[in-house]
Amino acid sequence: MEKPRDIKAAKGKLGVLLPGMGAVATTFMAGVELVRKREANPVGSLTQMGTVRLGKRTENRAPLIKDFVPLAALDNLVFGGWDIFPDNAFESAAHAGVLEPHDLAKVRKFLEGISPMKAAFDQNYVKKLEGSYVKKGKTKFDLAEQIEDDIKQFRKKSGADRLVMVWCGSTEIFLRPEDVHQSIKKLEEGMKKNDPAIPPSMLYAYAAIKSGVPYANGAPNLNVDIPALTQLAHDRHVPIAGKDFKTGQTLMKTILAPGFKARMIGLSGWFSTNILGNRDGEVLDDPESFKTKEESKLGSLEYILQPHLYPTLYGKIHHKVRINYYPPRGDNKEGWDNIDIFGWLGYPMQIKVDFLCRDSILAAPIVLDLTLFLDLAQRAGLRGIQEWLSFYFKSPMCAPELYPEHDLFIQLMKLKNTLRWMRGEPLITHLGTEYYD
Repeated sequence: MEKPRDIKAAKGKLGVLLPGMGAVATTFMAGVELVRKREANPVGSLTQMGTVRLGKRTENRAPLIKDFVPLAALDNLVFGGWDIFPDNAFESAAHAGVLEPHDLAKVRKFLEGISPMKAAFDQNYVKKLEGSYVKKGKTKFDLAEQIEDDIKQFRKKSGADRLVMVWCGSTEIFLRPEDVHQSIKKLEEGMKKNDPAIPPSMLYAYAAIKSGVPYANGAPNLNVDIPALTQLAHDRHVPIAGKDFKTGQTLMKTILAPGFKARMIGLSGWFSTNILGNRDGEVLDDPESFKTKEESKLGSLEYILQPHLYPTLYGKIHHKVRINYYPPRGDNKEGWDNIDIFGWLGYPMQIKVDFLCRDSILAAPIVLDLTLFLDLAQRAGLRGIQEWLSFYFKSPMCAPELYPEHDLFIQLMKLKNTLRWMRGEPLITHLGTEYYD
């Protein structure tokens, strides 16, 4: 057995900072409180309900993950965040319409006690939103320093011993990495010159890392995944992860596509469309924000199916993604997929998927798991990109020389093997030849 890593105990309070206190963030906070009050179960949370097999199958050792690694207890979580509207968490949750009034009533007092800080916001990056509760500063560097001060004040006011930040804000316009993103010196100079290649979300990532706070990017924005910030996170011993929570349609793709490839079933086309009526849907009604999301959604199939290795099966895929803003649907997104596959001798077949999902219900447990795992990573001395958390993202970050792993099942194996490695348990390969010698 390997020597376990030295992991600091999860003592005291863990503060969770959420840029963007809308549907996802309030569903997460309300859900944690309902679980703490024994009013609900944390369904969808690997940290709370998942197990990890240890050793051989004959040993029958499969503890809950939360009993295997020293995660922060839910009772020790405290919450804060920023938003472009002044509504407290209860008002925001009621407006979002995700949770039923009878559930919100059970946690009303708790949610009313969480009011946002003013947000760093620029409508040039999210065209469909107009913020009324925003910071003022001459430069983006000024705004980043204000966010750093907010972090400091929240730590002091909440009594939190440790912090984690998870971006839950809207999707910004599509941006590509530029020269200003290549080093921390260039980034800081760019912030002082109000470089348009630096969106507000990047200011939060910068402020978090500078403050020693682990950071996860839940949107497809160009955010923390630039050389300047990945290097800063490595140098400052801060874990980071991203990007774009893997919730509805892409979750289904990363479940189905590995199955097609495993059985060498061909794919000629995959058409995906969504109807969505929440704030995210409104934001994505802007072509520039949709471009950011489209890039995130399109990437998974190519990486999973590896057309360069299997040109006959996957060399000519027609992959289309559409998102339509439809207000009556609210947060209850509907994703339609038409999948054209082919089998033996090239004979065509089709699969139709109609996923009536609840976007924030699927995202909330991801926020919880990322919070607890990033805090664990920091206490275990890990730093920089945490590729083992790819399980939670549509566009997983990885080292520059690598390609990202999108296969959900490989991602889960990597996550659990990382936990085993932390605790000095043998990694599981699923070989099993010893049972048949």
